[in-house]
Amino acid sequence: MPRPTVLVAEPEPPQSLSVRKLVLETAKFNVLTAHSTREALDIFELFPNINAAVLVNDETMNCEEVAAQIRQVTDKVPIIGLRCENVDHQIPSYEPEELLSLLRQLLGDPRTMEPKRKRKT
Repeated sequence: MPRPTVLVAEPEPPQSLSVRKLVLETAKFNVLTAHSTREALDIFELFPNINAAVLVNDETMNCEEVAAQIRQVTDKVPIIGLRCENVDHQIPSYEPEELLSLLRQLLGDPRTMEPKRKRKT
């Protein structure tokens, strides 16, 4: 089974990498990152088979618009939000550990998932 893929749509961090992204990748989730509403919508259009979406609302990110677009395509993707309305799950703080715990509850723990083995020919 492939590792779960999470779309993380958040403001561009002042540092070069998002702590949220680093924590999720270290936990073995595949992470697609967007730093604007348009970029999040474009990434979702290119990769509609995401397993979850994490949306952080600010002046560059309209999480309600992104959530609505995802829901038009599928109702199977859990949408997690920070300062967002109309999402499936709210994250109460910027603590990445809370997000990690919720994603493991929703999608399982990628560290314990068996990697897909190649077929012998």
